[in-house]
Amino acid sequence: MARKGKEEAGIAVGKLPTPRLHKIYKDKVMPKLMEEFKYESVMQVPRLEKIVINMGVGSAEKDAKHLENSVRDMQLIAGQKPVVTIARKAISNFKLREGMKIGCKVTLRGDRAMHFLDKLATAVLPRIRDFQGLSSKSFDGRGNYAMGLKEQLVFPEIPYDTFDRIRGMDIIICTTAKTDAEAMMFLKEMGMPIRDK
Repeated sequence: MARKGKEEAGIAVGKLPTPRLHKIYKDKVMPKLMEEFKYESVMQVPRLEKIVINMGVGSAEKDAKHLENSVRDMQLIAGQKPVVTIARKAISNFKLREGMKIGCKVTLRGDRAMHFLDKLATAVLPRIRDFQGLSSKSFDGRGNYAMGLKEQLVFPEIPYDTFDRIRGMDIIICTTAKTDAEAMMFLKEMGMPIRDK
């Protein structure tokens, strides 16, 4: 009954609100990219495909709590339950055995990815001390952008009272762009503070 009442009131149950970036993408980003790169169809315009967040913890055998807390932090950051990553092969120099739990990762798509990109550009990156903008050299040649964060505390969801140690993470933003120039302009127009040089 409560569910029906919420639906009648126009509140989506179990769904995220429509991301602010969707409107910006349709109204401003799409026309600008169409004009700049002379696309013949709107289907050629680069889109956000997915965002992958990866957090390595080293060997979880020594400290199981470390992996547990990493999963908890990532779930708060991404709003989605991460999967625990496992070592595919043994590397003796790193004291790794095959099948060892070595970290966690999460893949965001659709509205969740849009919400995360918006939060990253407007709330997270400005909180980094002495932030000078993101490097323009982190594109992979196929329209994807990789960046690293040194600590999880820049995310507003992480409560200071549960903080036990600094954890860094890798964030890979995958787009449908064919070239780095297209991907760079797309991300800049979406609000990402990427330096020109």
